[in-house]
Amino acid sequence: MGQPVASRGRAATPTVGKAMLNKYARAFFTRVLTPFAAFLIRRGVSPDTVTILGTAGVMAGALVFFPRGELFWGTIVITLFVFSDMVDGNMARQLGRSSRWGAFLDSTLDRVADSAIFGGFALWYAGDGDNNVLCAVSIFCLASGQVVSYTKARGESIGLPVAVNGLVERAERLVISLVAAGLAGFHKTFGVPGIQVLLPIALWIVAVGSVVTLVQRVVTVRREAAEADAAADTGTSPQSTSPRSTSPESNSAENTSHSSEASS
Repeated sequence: MGQPVASRGRAATPTVGKAMLNKYARAFFTRVLTPFAAFLIRRGVSPDTVTILGTAGVMAGALVFFPRGELFWGTIVITLFVFSDMVDGNMARQLGRSSRWGAFLDSTLDRVADSAIFGGFALWYAGDGDNNVLCAVSIFCLASGQVVSYTKARGESIGLPVAVNGLVERAERLVISLVAAGLAGFHKTFGVPGIQVLLPIALWIVAVGSVVTLVQRVVTVRREAAEADAAADTGTSPQSTSPRSTSPESNSAENTSHSSEASS
């Protein structure tokens, strides 16, 4: 799997905080994961295989551990396999490959992994977690995350740049929910009192943040569509756009296997 196909439109300008975190975190993990990626290449493993196995591992961690309330161990398993999302891109760069199929596969399986995580939370709260409200919030997080990603992908598919970074993109959704789940798991696994409230708080934050992000993207698409239609009516060209590599959740050469709209 290789670099994504560049999409039309200008890249949304990331916030300073996101840009700095993206720059230094990715530089660190690139150094750490490059030897492992090279080892897999020598063993004849393809980036596509890493993507598929990584998604399977995330699904197993979410759907086996979370419904039983094993939030800590489920988060540990998921976190280990989430790194495959960076390994496949690293492998693609080392192999010098560029693949539309790879970008499509990676983006599609990101959706599957996200659904498994929030589906696991919903199953927990529908079962032994015994909280229908939080079950509903988990399902809402699952659905809204898919719609948030779709709005940007759909906007770009009709030729709009969708130049906006939402409040809560894929990376933020995963970090907030998984960190909270892992910490909340300390209550059952290690007997730490009171800490289990972190997951409900996180789910509400993700739910509200997803709504805000959805509104941001819809408003942006509406404005850009109006500008494009006005430009077409007057026979002028809208503001020129430059190709960009898309990736979440997004933004650097490290994400050579991603498409941003599917990932964010």
